Amino acid sequence: MRTRYFARKLGFYLVALWGALTLNFFLPRLIPGNPVEALLARMSQTGNPPPGEYKALQALLGVGGSNIASQYVHYLGQLAQLNLGVSITDFPVPVTTIISTALPWTIVLVGTATVLAFIVGTALGALAGWRRNKWLDSVIPATTFLTAMPYFWLALLLLYLFAVLLRLLPLNGGYDPTLTIGWSGPFIASALEHSILPAVTIVLAQLGGWLLSMRNMTLTTLSEDYVVAAEAKGLSPRRVLIRYAARNAVLPSFTGFAISLGFVVSGSIIMEIVFSYPGIGYELLQAVQNSDYALMQGIFLVITIAVLAANFFVDMLYVFIDPRTRQQL
Repeated sequence: MRTRYFARKLGFYLVALWGALTLNFFLPRLIPGNPVEALLARMSQTGNPPPGEYKALQALLGVGGSNIASQYVHYLGQLAQLNLGVSITDFPVPVTTIISTALPWTIVLVGTATVLAFIVGTALGALAGWRRNKWLDSVIPATTFLTAMPYFWLALLLLYLFAVLLRLLPLNGGYDPTLTIGWSGPFIASALEHSILPAVTIVLAQLGGWLLSMRNMTLTTLSEDYVVAAEAKGLSPRRVLIRYAARNAVLPSFTGFAISLGFVVSGSIIMEIVFSYPGIGYELLQAVQNSDYALMQGIFLVITIAVLAANFFVDMLYVFIDPRTRQQL
């Protein structure tokens, strides 16, 4: 029975992946602009491009020169070979090189901050729901205000306060440009120092949402019969909270958390722009501005696979952590 459930879910996500790949092919082509003309304009700054260069670039970038169906087939064939093409933003650097360079910065920073915000927000939300009308409830409006605050404004506020006025943290960048990238102590220390403000921005922007949703779910769960029965048995309040109330209240948050983890690889475009952080979100902005189809498609592909994989993982995890799911198999 579980094998059939696994196969059904896997088939659904494979179809979803195919649909996402198809949209990934067509959407960039709806954006105004011509990547070949943009690249030729850049090349003309250093000299006149040779004759026939337009058609050669069309073939290299996989745009024009044939009908849309042929381009789609060529696109799928390239994906099957794990060939994402050549970027015109940093021509002629392969898209895989750009993504592999920017992705670790985003995963470490945004991933760590997202997990931290989920853990802290969920723990505080469960405690607030358990001890309602206490001092922790008075903190919720402040965290909700930070969540509702425009993301870029919060980033600029922290940047001005800690980097400009107090001069405690770096102003921008992901590391000290005078250092060589590597696993050396000075470089790691510099990277950590440059990541503090972006990480704090992400945590503050996400904390209120997790806290409020977990508090409300905990309040709903406390009225369930199994929680009342656990209290009637004389179990300790800590055990009732952790084993019965919070354990069941957190289940609806797992789906949202899975989506958040999937979108970790997309980075936080506003944050990376404000802090000039060398992540995947900044590369996506550059790709859109330069009509870089190949880079846009490569980044969208990574985001799509990450989101689908995260949701598939949570679907499988629900089978083990939620008995009600096993009963429906």
